[in-house]
Amino acid sequence: MLKRQNPSTPEHRRDLAAHGGAVSMSHNDSRSFFNLSQLVLSAGQIKPSPALKHSKITYFEVEIVDVQSKKQICLVDKVPPASTLLDVKHKFHKACPQWYPSRVGLQLEHNGPFLKDSVSIQSLAVSSIVTLYFTDLGQQVGWTTFFLTEYTGPLLIYLLFYIRLSTIYDQVESRKNFRHPVVHLACFCHCLHYIRHLLETLFVHKFSEGHTPLKNMIKGCAFYWGFTSWIAYYINHPRYTPPSFGHKQVSYAALAFLMCEAGNHFINVALAHQTNSEGNRTCVPSPTYNPFTWLFLLVSCPNYTYEAGSWISFTVMTQTLPVGIFAFLMVIQMSLWAQKKHKLYLKRFYPEVRRKAAMIPIIF
Repeated sequence: MLKRQNPSTPEHRRDLAAHGGAVSMSHNDSRSFFNLSQLVLSAGQIKPSPALKHSKITYFEVEIVDVQSKKQICLVDKVPPASTLLDVKHKFHKACPQWYPSRVGLQLEHNGPFLKDSVSIQSLAVSSIVTLYFTDLGQQVGWTTFFLTEYTGPLLIYLLFYIRLSTIYDQVESRKNFRHPVVHLACFCHCLHYIRHLLETLFVHKFSEGHTPLKNMIKGCAFYWGFTSWIAYYINHPRYTPPSFGHKQVSYAALAFLMCEAGNHFINVALAHQTNSEGNRTCVPSPTYNPFTWLFLLVSCPNYTYEAGSWISFTVMTQTLPVGIFAFLMVIQMSLWAQKKHKLYLKRFYPEVRRKAAMIPIIF
């Protein structure tokens, strides 16, 4: 007869103890693993080793070739994509010190236009090698220096003739002959014109990037200084004769001159406010609340219109041949500048300027 096993026997208690101990040990192991995981997570995200990082940057090589001989002058390597043409010019200057950046003219094509310094190399690149054609622009000067030199000369030269130096005029004849009031008025108007130009150069105008060749400044100075000497010599001469219609002709012409000078100044101020810091036009030139700027409604370049009006008025006021010739040449030159700028406006702001003239109203 089989004997029924008692659960409370020592053997059974040993089996339960052994089984329970195994369960307890398994439970402790899982808790330990959980605590270790929490410790690792609380320490922060595991960062990859710096050796695993890998960043690839593409550099360009800029080949600078002489535009005439087609021979390579310099090879600028390791040029970052964000570099501008000015950065390349500086590196080129380090390799060839005789050509400083403002003297270097670079073209993408053999007969193409000169590229601006702000152009990025990445925008020019078709492959990893960029070929640019080099032209020596000659010795350069800044635009501020250019205009200050060009306008300071006429101001000083006219004053030398106005005081009638003994080396220019006969002193006996100078003291004997009476000066007509128009002589003093002409000196005032002439000085006012060039003082306005100098002040606007310093405080109003915003010049674009780049320079101009020194030979251009020499030609401009020769033109302005030479004509000023010729004009001042005749107006301040002891034998100068006043205008034919007397006081009325002088008064009306002087009033027109002052109005043109004021209009020219207000136009230049309006243009400066509508131009960014780099001297680039951001919108079509438009009139303001100032009535002198309403000429923008008829012409694209009213500053040239007022400039021409100033010299025509000065011609009528003084009634001298040298002033008339100078005014005629200035009108031709400014009309050419106005036509060039008008065509540029037509390309950029066609609907707004298509019904305007370039410089003279009504003439399209």
